[in-house]
Amino acid sequence: MRIIIADTRPGVRSALELLLKRQPEFEVVDKVASTVALLAAVRAHQPQMVLLDWELARREQAGLIDLLVTVRNNLIIVALSSQPEACESALRAGVNAFISKGDPPDAVLRTLLDIA
Repeated sequence: MRIIIADTRPGVRSALELLLKRQPEFEVVDKVASTVALLAAVRAHQPQMVLLDWELARREQAGLIDLLVTVRNNLIIVALSSQPEACESALRAGVNAFISKGDPPDAVLRTLLDIA
């Protein structure tokens, strides 16, 4: 599964990439730090999944989720946040799943494998 990681923090992007590289099912095709770069990367790489920093997404509000799905039909969007209470608003906005950045790596992988 082709994945784009969109997070404002370089350390989070790198940690997620390292975690996903250990799984043959996943291929990180790009890592971005802004919504503009995310939209360009989705157009260029046509991923099946985006791991989206919810704090980054909230700057654009719900319109970003709709725009991503318009750019790439059937795109799986997984919101990531260090604030577990953001889960409900992310799911209401249309993401497919929510992962807390505080979850252990095996839980993150399990969630991604379940939705893949």
